[in-house]
Amino acid sequence: MRIAALRAHEGFVIEETDVPVIGPDEVLVKVVASGVCASDLEPWIAGLPDGEVRYLGHEVSGVVVETGVDVDGLDVGDRVGTWVTERGFAEYVAVRAAYCFRTGEVPLDEVLAEPIACAVNAVEAANVRLGDDVVVIGAGFMGNLVQKLVALRGVRQLIVADARPDALGRATDFGATRVVDVGQESLPDVVRSLTDGKGADVTFECTGSQQALTATGETTRMSGTIAIVGFHQGAERTIPLAYWNWMAFTVVNAHFRELAIILRGMEVGVRLLASGQLSTKGLVTHRIPLERIDDAFGTLRDKPPGFAKAVITFPG
Repeated sequence: MRIAALRAHEGFVIEETDVPVIGPDEVLVKVVASGVCASDLEPWIAGLPDGEVRYLGHEVSGVVVETGVDVDGLDVGDRVGTWVTERGFAEYVAVRAAYCFRTGEVPLDEVLAEPIACAVNAVEAANVRLGDDVVVIGAGFMGNLVQKLVALRGVRQLIVADARPDALGRATDFGATRVVDVGQESLPDVVRSLTDGKGADVTFECTGSQQALTATGETTRMSGTIAIVGFHQGAERTIPLAYWNWMAFTVVNAHFRELAIILRGMEVGVRLLASGQLSTKGLVTHRIPLERIDDAFGTLRDKPPGFAKAVITFPG
């Protein structure tokens, strides 16, 4: 089978290797799509030490083609989203059956159960309540997911901020009550005008940038909640901690490492997808074959107009 190996600065190599041999509690999944995640971007840009190789990819969906002798509840032919930590940019992955979730008839290149789980867990951790006023800063893929899930909570105001007209257009299509072009308007002023001067009950930071992090403190009401969803890489970030202390913010780190939480988020997310309560249609904007994986990472880095999410696709 083919697998992508990161061996150099902006340099994947497509290698041939054996199809994984599954254990008794595992299934073999033929990969249909594998999402390109911002958390994998840094090693691709920075490169690796000489001689080091990494096998990236963890946003996998596909079809079960073999089951282990102890597997109960999954069958050959089942369409699943999976939890893997690496080696997802490959034609096949071996996965514990307990880490696979049936997707129903949702197109597999739109499943991406792992990032959906991240968004599910972020919204639940932030404890968004009926009638809340919510701000989502960043209308990229994760911001769009958070927006869609927040809308299921029955909020009053759902304000989405970004600097890209195409991203704000998606947010509008997905039902934002107000979008804010931060290059043209003051986000704090707009939020106060829509929230009786108080600020948002909950603000989600979904960009991973210092500017957005700063803005969360300027838009959130006293004793409100700030949820850090963006993946922060590179330079250290700063916050005015004295002000944040005085404002009595609840700060939620919406990044989770406990497996049980991740798996529950995946189960919930896939249930919502399969039932039609959540749709990711229109969020996958770039479908790129394995042999052009460097192009996919470059697209994520450059974010051309219209970009939301790139996935690596595999034939039939």
